[in-house]
Amino acid sequence: MEELIQQVKFNKRGLVPAIIQDHRTLTVLMMAYMNEEALKSTIKTGLTHFWSRSREKLWQKGETSGHIQKVKRILYDCDADTLLVLVEQIGVACHTGNRSCFYRGLYERDDAQDFNIEKSPLSGILNKVYEVIIDRKNKPEESSYVSSLYSSGVDKILSKITEEAGELIIGSKNNNRDEIIYEAADLWFHTLVLLGYHGLTPQDIYKELEKRFGVSGLEKKKREGKTK
Repeated sequence: MEELIQQVKFNKRGLVPAIIQDHRTLTVLMMAYMNEEALKSTIKTGLTHFWSRSREKLWQKGETSGHIQKVKRILYDCDADTLLVLVEQIGVACHTGNRSCFYRGLYERDDAQDFNIEKSPLSGILNKVYEVIIDRKNKPEESSYVSSLYSSGVDKILSKITEEAGELIIGSKNNNRDEIIYEAADLWFHTLVLLGYHGLTPQDIYKELEKRFGVSGLEKKKREGKTK
């Protein structure tokens, strides 16, 4: 490990920028600096550590707030002067209370609206809901409905999905718009809980849907031998 750390090119102040990214959703959470001591502490503890340029001291992310970052993987770029740290974020990453420090838009081209499931407003909402679900899974609370589902096991989660699917069917049979919307939201929510149980993410579903986009559903099923 020592030899690998020596590959990293720290700047004249002995620092290297570290980009922190959610390992599930790939959301960029924050950017901070590490010196050699911070990098070694990060690897040793499995929790992100950084060097504060203003306070001139080592600090652990979430040490006081509890919003720690559990390190899953560390990569460095082709020039070896930037780190990419994939983490499991507990709570929020930004001191403002936002999940990510990059929550403000500065510029977007007019043609940036080309189809991309992962950048759609809907996917953004699903990702936010999923992040809260995972937080309740990792930090169980007695008052949390999601925590109670996870503590009850997969059978309970599956029974809720069956229940919500049945209620959605009833809403559709009744041709009740509000009921359909409400029950569909419940079904989607419990499906996200199930994904979290299996360690899957909305991104896994986005990728599958994007593979199918622009491909005839009937032709796809025919190739798979699923048509009758």
